[in-house]
Order: sequence, then C-alpha cells, then structure tokens
Amino acid sequence: MENNRRDFLKLAGMAGIGLAGAGIIPSYALGAEGTPEQVGETPRVQHFNMSGYSAPKLDKVRIGFIGTGNRGSAAVVRMSKVGGVEIKAIGDLRAEKANAVKKRLEGSGQDPQLYTANSEEWKKICERGDIDLIYIATPWVLHTPMAVYAMNHGKHVCVEVPAATTVEECWQLVETSERTRKHCMMLENCCYDFFELLTLNMARQGFFGEIIHAEGAYIHDLLEGDFSKDKYYDQWRLKMDASRKGNLYPTHGLGPVCQVMDINRGDKMDFLVSVSSNDFMMNEKAKMLAATDDHYKQFVGKPFNGNMNTTTIRTNKGKTIMVQHDVTSPRPYSRIHLVSGTKGTAQKYPLPARISNSHTGWFSEEEFKALEEKYAPPIIKKVGELAKQVGGHGGMDFLMDWRTIDCLRNGLPLDQDVYDAALWSSVFPLSEKSVNNRSNSVDVPDFTAGSWKTNKPVDISMSKGGTTEVKLK
Repeated sequence: MENNRRDFLKLAGMAGIGLAGAGIIPSYALGAEGTPEQVGETPRVQHFNMSGYSAPKLDKVRIGFIGTGNRGSAAVVRMSKVGGVEIKAIGDLRAEKANAVKKRLEGSGQDPQLYTANSEEWKKICERGDIDLIYIATPWVLHTPMAVYAMNHGKHVCVEVPAATTVEECWQLVETSERTRKHCMMLENCCYDFFELLTLNMARQGFFGEIIHAEGAYIHDLLEGDFSKDKYYDQWRLKMDASRKGNLYPTHGLGPVCQVMDINRGDKMDFLVSVSSNDFMMNEKAKMLAATDDHYKQFVGKPFNGNMNTTTIRTNKGKTIMVQHDVTSPRPYSRIHLVSGTKGTAQKYPLPARISNSHTGWFSEEEFKALEEKYAPPIIKKVGELAKQVGGHGGMDFLMDWRTIDCLRNGLPLDQDVYDAALWSSVFPLSEKSVNNRSNSVDVPDFTAGSWKTNKPVDISMSKGGTTEVKLK
C-alpha cells in the first residue's frame, strides 16, 4: 500500500481525529509497529527540527485552558500568579467547575470567557485569534486530538501527561508540531521537582561521571480514587485501567532521568522489555463494590492491568533505564529517581533523598546540604522559594509553569519538546505490546528522525531569560 504517512497524519490532524481508528488506514502505515524502516516504509524525514527551536517572543502569553478538573483548576490559579500572562478562556463540560475556578480568579485582574455549552466547545477556544497557548488538562484520550487541533490552529500547546496513549498519536504530535512549528510541551512537572533539578545540574557538572543506569517509577496507591464516582470524570481512569496493559503512566519517573541521560539529545532509546504481574486487587475491589452497588457490576471480570509493571529500556549507547508502575498496592509513594554513574549515585526515594560517590555509604546530612548549596540550579535560586509559596506538588508545578512562560516571553527553547512528549508517552503503548507478547523486546521509534545525534542537551542554566515576575498577591 503506497500511503504517505505524513500526508495522512496532516489530514487526520487537521480533522482533529485519527482515521486509523476507524479502519481507513492500517495501523502499520502510522508506525504502530515501530520505526518506519521496520514496516517497509521510507525512513521519515523531518519537516523541521523542533529540538532547540525558539519561537518568536511573546510579550504577553494569552492562554486558553481546556479542562478544569483535578489538575486544570490548579493550573489556572497558578498561571494567574505569573507575570505577562492573560487568561483569555476556560473550557469544561461541567459548567460548575469552570465557574468555580473563575471565581477563584477574582481580584487577580483576569476575566476569562467560559466555554461550557457542549463537548465541542473546546474547539472554539483553539480557533480564537487572541490566544497564543492552549493548556490541556483533560482525560488522557483527549490529549492528542486536542493538542493536534490547537497546533493546526496556530497555537502552542502544553498538554498534561501522558501526551498520547498510542504510538499513532505520538507520531501525530510530532508531525503536527514540526509542520506548524508550534511548541508541544508535555506538562511533566516532575522534571521541575527540586531534587530532580539538582541531580540534572550535578550531571551537567560531571559529578556522576558517565551515567550508566537510571531508575524511575510511579508507585502511588490510587485504588480508592480510581473506583470513586467523583474523583475522575466519568471514571475515565478506572476505564483505562480496565482496558489497557503495561506501564500506563511512565512519564513521571521517566522524564527526569531521560533529561539527565540526554535521551533525544545525544542518545536514544533502542528497545524495551516489559513484564507485568497479574491483577490481584482491582477485580476484587470491583466485586466487593458490586455486591452493594449495581453500578460496579460493569467492571467485574474486566482484564484489569496488573498491580506491578517493570519496564527495562536499553539505549543506543548501551545504557539502561528501569521504570515501574503500580497504582493499586498499599505501598508508600515513590518515583525512585535513581541516577547511577561511573563517579557517583543519587536516589530520591525512599525519602530522604541521598547522594554518594563511594560504595561505603551515603553522604551525611551535612555533606548533602553542602552539595545542595554547591550545585543548586539557577532556577531554584531565583524562584524556588516563591514557588513553594505558590505551591503545586510542593512548588514544582509552579516552577514548570513559570519557566514555560518565561521561555515563551523571551523566545527561548522549551525544556521539553514534542519529541520528549512522544517518546516518554510511547513507553505506555510499547510496554503494552511487550506485555501482550510474553515480554518480548520491542523496538522504540526514533521520533527525532536521527537528529538525536546532534540535538543539544536540555539547558536550564537560565543564562538567558529569567525576566518574568511572580505575583504572590
């Protein structure tokens, strides 16, 4: 079949849909089985390299928000405290949610228009001519269609994690961002947590030597929340857990270590192997709830994702990454965040975070504090304490928002580009493929089309920028 995947994706993106899901184009034509080379296609040629791309400066960043649930409402309030921001529009299916967050903006000088009439209202926000950035915080399955539609209408995009749930969607994001030259940043807030920024700066300064291995995770007991009728709109997260396999939520653990290891910027993922346990808890929970509430009978017997998934990734340079996912077991929260090099090691979880340069043990508390002071990254020195006051997962959410706006206003590359969004998100469907095939290895697509060899590492040194104010009142 002589289908041009790029032209197809252009048309699909313009329509805001994936025609492959309707059976119009076979999935292999979209790279679902891996890289274009593996499916007999001509190797992909970039439209434009978005890594290191600096969009024209924006004096004011005019934002439209789509989704004001658990994360979206907090994001709106945080952005109201960033200088140079105008919140122009807020959209949500639930009018009460949109109205509630608008009320929280009283006294901030922001007066957004609300879009709540129906499920297509979000498109009107993307189509407005007075908006520069669309901020998406909706259920996962809507992330890619909304991001593609927004970019096709000339908007930069910030989209919650994961940015995509299929490899086809990952390619759609890449193709659309390159063609439109609009930023598509996945809102991986954990890249901006304080210890993660510290270890990134330490890696840049050579403290760890050559990075050999890294580990990340999302171990977070969400069992009660998943089965709640109120926490996630229409129980979308439970439905995802009842229909998909593998590491459904890889990016919190994966993003920070990928930045440390220069993935997409000097190295690339080669292949992965993924193994999952059985589900020992979710179906039992569904049975228990169904005994007294008929609503939950629809979930009894569903093929729930296993409690624990472990995915191991090997890079082109022979380095390894381990990333885990467990959202049902009664375990303490952990993202692990382990960085292991030829000269030193750091590990965040279990808390407190630790650093070492010897097999004899971890540095003392005093030595740790001295390293923190020596290697504190510029962004922490500038707005770290202000971020803690604003909040958002201890301040990392605000650091992410502030930094993103500051880059847009100063015409600087964003810390996360569309290739990061696609790659980190792709571990979800690729791990699923491995799990479903008795944990056989699966090749990881090169979304950069080879530019990983020359792309420059992430730079959060703030040698430029840092001019955006923080408004605490």
